[in-house]
Amino acid sequence: MNYKLIKSDLVFHGKMIDLKVDELEYDSGNKGRREIALHPGGAVVVALTRDSEVIFISQFRYPLQKVIFELPAGKLDHKEDPEVCAIRELEEETGFKAEKFTKLGMVCSSPGFCDELLHLYLAENLTPGNHNREEGEQGMQVYKFSFEELDKMIVSGEIIDAKSICGIYLAKQFLNIK
Repeated sequence: MNYKLIKSDLVFHGKMIDLKVDELEYDSGNKGRREIALHPGGAVVVALTRDSEVIFISQFRYPLQKVIFELPAGKLDHKEDPEVCAIRELEEETGFKAEKFTKLGMVCSSPGFCDELLHLYLAENLTPGNHNREEGEQGMQVYKFSFEELDKMIVSGEIIDAKSICGIYLAKQFLNIK
């Protein structure tokens, strides 16, 4: 590291994120400023059906003002185990439960300004059930796609969600799918 922290201020405390501003001084003597979104992290689920299809949801994303395709995912509660979050979010958003969860890895979503870490899981041996969506999730739709369909949707730009693209990649590596 070629800097020292001079001052750190929490400037916003929200439901989803907090924002802090750090003032730095580099070894050269120049000053710097970093604006950081603080996020508790989340869990992302690649839920695989017995027919080797992946469960996706579509939902309206307010910042983009459009509906996009995504893997089921959600924010970690305070000090929550990421696998517990993955189990909850899969059922909450899709209604599916899984007998087996395997950790695929972890990704940072936007490390240039955010500390969010996402834990990715493969869920297998699914059984259908009833979803329990939050108020903002009522318009969600559930889909099943083959890995071949997903590859085409990613290349065509139909799937633009980074966590979903990472999840599909890691699942394909784990399952040895070309």
